[in-house]
Amino acid sequence: MIRLKNIYKAYDDLVVLKDFNIDFEDEKITALLGPSGCGKTTLLNIIAGLEAYQSGTIEGLADKTFSYIFQEDRLLPWATVEGNIRFVLETRYDEETIRTILNKYIEMVGLEDYRTYYPNQLSGGMKQRVAIARAFAYPSDILLMDEAFKGLDMELKIGLIQSFLALWKKDRRRVIMVTHDINEAMDIAHDIYILGGRPLEIKEKRAGKNK
Repeated sequence: MIRLKNIYKAYDDLVVLKDFNIDFEDEKITALLGPSGCGKTTLLNIIAGLEAYQSGTIEGLADKTFSYIFQEDRLLPWATVEGNIRFVLETRYDEETIRTILNKYIEMVGLEDYRTYYPNQLSGGMKQRVAIARAFAYPSDILLMDEAFKGLDMELKIGLIQSFLALWKKDRRRVIMVTHDINEAMDIAHDIYILGGRPLEIKEKRAGKNK
């Protein structure tokens, strides 16, 4: 269980979080749903340790490692599809294990025929699939996703969500995802927190289709 208790976060006079409390259960996908600009990404970055907060406590993150799928793909432009995934594996595994992991995740996201392509040779959806494969390939305890499927056409988005869920069912790590798309949250998550206001607050908690 990850537990945030009485978190306070402000940028000068702008208070984003005040006495904010939320729990994230193990082996579940939790969606943070709310309008753009309400503080969802700030909350995700606080969990990841990318942003500091002024007061409160976070429990359950000791010795935990993270994978993060950002809104933009953040691929290495000088590396191929295979090279981008290999990059997060080289300091952890021997070559034989790396090859096995590469083959597994490239196949799962349907990019077997593109493994030697560079990011500038890929469509937006392909690049995002590489980002998803890379995040899953890295042996993290927690996967964070910030609008990972934003801006994609519906057919491609459905395919990517199916690829993502197929990966998660084999992995079952804790996932915390930010979105403003209720249908996306319902299709993917076990638990959905509907957020809003300033400072940010939980308006409602509901079950997704994976409940």
